[in-house]
Amino acid sequence: MATLGNVTYGNAGSNPAANQFDLQKLDAAKYISLYDLVNKPDNRDALIKTYGNQGITGFLQLVGATKAIAQNDEVQYWEEERLHKKQAGAMGTISAGAATATLTVTGASNVILRKQDVVLVNGGERGLITNITDVTNPVVTITALSSDGFTAAASGAKELPVVGNLYAQGSEQPSEFIESGITRRVNPFMIMKEVYSVTGSQATNIGWINLGNGDYRWYLKSEGDTRQRFMDKREMMMLLGEKVTASGITDIDGSEGYFSAIEDRGIVQSGLIDTLTEIDDIVKVFDKEGGASEYALYVNRAQDLAIDDMLASANLIGGTGNLSTVANGVTGLGGAAYGSFSNSPETAINLGFRSFARGGYTFHKHDWKLLNDPTLLADSDFAGVAVPMASVADAKTGDKAPALEMNYKAANGYSREMEHWMIGSVLGASNATKDNVEFHYRSECNLITRAANRHLLIKK
Repeated sequence: MATLGNVTYGNAGSNPAANQFDLQKLDAAKYISLYDLVNKPDNRDALIKTYGNQGITGFLQLVGATKAIAQNDEVQYWEEERLHKKQAGAMGTISAGAATATLTVTGASNVILRKQDVVLVNGGERGLITNITDVTNPVVTITALSSDGFTAAASGAKELPVVGNLYAQGSEQPSEFIESGITRRVNPFMIMKEVYSVTGSQATNIGWINLGNGDYRWYLKSEGDTRQRFMDKREMMMLLGEKVTASGITDIDGSEGYFSAIEDRGIVQSGLIDTLTEIDDIVKVFDKEGGASEYALYVNRAQDLAIDDMLASANLIGGTGNLSTVANGVTGLGGAAYGSFSNSPETAINLGFRSFARGGYTFHKHDWKLLNDPTLLADSDFAGVAVPMASVADAKTGDKAPALEMNYKAANGYSREMEHWMIGSVLGASNATKDNVEFHYRSECNLITRAANRHLLIKK
């Protein structure tokens, strides 16, 4: 091999012909090829979050959902029924000036009226229950209190409010009483699972990307993303879960999620809210359902902008209309309340909320990342929710409880909230012989939605 100074030329190897002085001619192709081999790429090792923070967990914690331990395959809870009920039935045709009217009730067990009760007929005319036939489908006779009788009305399904009763002097007490109503609700647990695997060889490979603290092992990124996806899906199932009723699915009960609970027994708004009239209609429904004084309004971008436009059109954002404008971009229609933020509008603003009030209700509006994600719910039917920011009373114990509660199976120190274990023979695992390691994840959880009738779901 020829040597000039400290530089060795030629190619020392098994081929004798290569062991000779090799002068390189000025050749651009050779120049580029050589530097492709010996030059280190000018690599930037930071991993750019092209789509920002893509995790969507945290909604349930933000709206005050608490965590609780459960020790059965399902959670049961109790909700009281309304203190006052209307009597449903089929009202017969009423002639103008008729002294009596009749209401037929389907099923004797559905009669809540008693003789001497006073009900409202035709929206405002008072009538006394003077007779109830005791048959399979009882017929209730209602006698007008006024000598003018009832106004004319067509037959059809009616619901009559019971406003009181009237008894004669010296009469007996009622022979029947009304038992308090209570509803038992049950929600099974759902089991979710995930796995990620890496070989021992790949676990020791060093890549170009700094994943933090100078660690360039790419499997750490994939394992971390697997965990985040699992946590995201777990939260989405608590939001979007549904009890299984299809005959083709066996051995899986499913679990009622937040949206299903509202669709089943809550308030559903069809179409985006973009007028004050729609806000007023929602307020009226909240009145009927015992709504909370403050609501967290989590919405997608379209609904977010629609509400901003609605308020702006009413001169409530940066305007001079006759409805007051609160400082710092917080709008007020009659004065917003901030009890859920320690009575601090600034705290609400710092957390990303914009607030407005209408009809005694305060709405704290916030965009919902999940509903804006194009790979998740951006194209779904869901546009937002209004979550009551208040506790509800347990009908059985009277204790105050959060509107939303996340439950996890656990007993004697063993928790299935977020199980994680490894199987393999590398990275510290020594419970298998295969040259890899598997990261396993499992969670058994459900969500309880108390008083779903006070929650609002907005659908496009």
